Amino acid sequence: MIPRLALSELFPDFHPEWILAEDEDLIVVDKPAGLSTHAPEADRIDDVVTRLRAFLRGRGDADDYLGIHQRLDRDTSGVLLFTRRREANAALARQFEGRTVQKTYVAAVSGFGDRAPKGTLRHRLVPAPGGAMRAIAEAGAGREERGRGREERGAGREERGAGGALAITRYRLLERRGDRALLELRPETGRTHQLRVQLAAIGLPIAGDPLYGGAEAPRLLLHAAELRLEHPATGAPAAFRSQLPAAFEAWLAAAPADPYAGGVAAVERAMREAAERRYGVARAGDTTALRLVHGAGDGLPFVSVDLYGEHLVVALFGAGEGEPGAPPRDVVLDAAHRLGARGVYLKVRPKHASVIVDARREEFAPRHAVRGESAPDDFTVIEHGLPFKVRLGDGLSTGIFLDQRENRRRVRELARGARVLNLFAYTGGFSVAAVAGGARASVTVDVSRGAIAWARDNLDAVGADPAAHVVVEADVFPWLKAAAQAGERFDLIVLDPPSFATTKKSRFSAASDFGALAALAFRLLAPGGRLLACTNHRGIARAKFRRHLHEAAREAGCDVVQMKDLPDPIDFPSEPGAESHLKSVLASVGAATAPAAKGAPAAKGAPAVRTPKGAPAVKGALAARTSKGAPAARSAKPGGARRGPAAPARSSRRGAR
Repeated sequence: MIPRLALSELFPDFHPEWILAEDEDLIVVDKPAGLSTHAPEADRIDDVVTRLRAFLRGRGDADDYLGIHQRLDRDTSGVLLFTRRREANAALARQFEGRTVQKTYVAAVSGFGDRAPKGTLRHRLVPAPGGAMRAIAEAGAGREERGRGREERGAGREERGAGGALAITRYRLLERRGDRALLELRPETGRTHQLRVQLAAIGLPIAGDPLYGGAEAPRLLLHAAELRLEHPATGAPAAFRSQLPAAFEAWLAAAPADPYAGGVAAVERAMREAAERRYGVARAGDTTALRLVHGAGDGLPFVSVDLYGEHLVVALFGAGEGEPGAPPRDVVLDAAHRLGARGVYLKVRPKHASVIVDARREEFAPRHAVRGESAPDDFTVIEHGLPFKVRLGDGLSTGIFLDQRENRRRVRELARGARVLNLFAYTGGFSVAAVAGGARASVTVDVSRGAIAWARDNLDAVGADPAAHVVVEADVFPWLKAAAQAGERFDLIVLDPPSFATTKKSRFSAASDFGALAALAFRLLAPGGRLLACTNHRGIARAKFRRHLHEAAREAGCDVVQMKDLPDPIDFPSEPGAESHLKSVLASVGAATAPAAKGAPAAKGAPAVRTPKGAPAVKGALAARTSKGAPAARSAKPGGARRGPAAPARSSRRGAR
């Protein structure tokens, strides 16, 4: 049985309450923060235009035409206007191009100080690295009124001028409390990032804007509050307004908010808002497992909620129940159950993983649903069309790390014709992706007999040839050394170890041992090969992680020709002001510049592994023990689980991130 996502309530095409005004010529919406005006990529379906068109078709409109005359940045909320008839375009376009449309925004800033309560900002904007803009103060800024006519006449030449595009914004102080203030902004020009870059240029970056150095906030605190124009059909004045979101008042008050203080209803509302941000994943039609709530990144610290078909898995992190900062267990579980899932499971992850003696104990991971109906002991979820077996009641682990969804997709895209090595493979998710992508051979390595048997099941489910796609029960460090001595080479290697691990013969800590591990992996790369390296150790910053990889490549004698940071899936947003919990880097190498290892034989190329069915993959240290009926994986050290949002430390073995 393959449970399907129940989409009707959690993931509607469009919320009717977002529509501010509508007639035969116009439709005006209140765009939430986080939605792009139009699709950033051709295959995306989670932009306002695509979703609004789907909503119009769904309610039976004969014509879903939408004319775009205005855009808002993805993270800016507020008034967004479209035309419903092509005949309305010309009149509206004249107003936008002639700058007679009056736009009013509200922004939250800190450090306003003793500045004048109102004024005019004039800058030339030029592109800067990283997709940002740079503002250069315009000479003679006090003469803006006298030069306004000249600006209008020369508008077409401004874009081409060497000095950049002219940007003019008028501001007025609305409210100030201590160091924080709300500003009303009226742009007279429409440039990329105009309000954000101009305020940053005068030392008032908008709160929640890391690109321009804004203070920490739960979102970009910029809101399109009002739009005034002449109606394209009648010429009558029209004004459309959007209420300022509650996040602005909360930030201005600077009071620490308890997201759980409002009880079940408030937590449920926060969960539904988080679900809304997953629309693109849920409605793509090829994925039935995703993260619904990711801790503080979704405004619910110390809580994650994962959706598996028709069931939810709630994880609570950090302090014990009743301790300061701990989310109230029953409130969170009741709120999750009200989302409409068939059943809700619970995982409890204490601040110190060492207190977990047995990850399958009821106090940490009840075997059955704690709200609603239990799922089958194991069932299948779908990710980008691929099947994966999961077990929701089998300890802290479920069988799949949802934060690696997009990395598995990338492996699938890179794997055609390649020989692939998947290290610390757990249940073989990357190997399944490689097989689906056309890998000619793969080796899947993990120390757990239960996990490797599970990986074999997942590979069998996609029709992988056991002779070409072998699984190996082994400790990764000695296996890598033996593989190098044997001259093994791979075109694509996935290195995704736990932050901490303990086996009978070894201990591993990503903080101290990742470099040595990566060097061993680099030695097995064929010329022109790629290494996908990942860590979710919070003590390893992205820059430090890249240094580890560069040093490892040099030690292995590999020439890294490209090292690319990979983004997380959209359902794993970072906590405001914090780096992403998962760091993923794709390193591509050229020809080797030094011997791979002292005494190691020359690379033998990348022949496919050919092994009689059921026989070991390679002799000695590379032998695979894959008894299909092996017991479920147990943590090498009790309580081992990759941690999820806001977890202060990483534990020794895997689980739900």
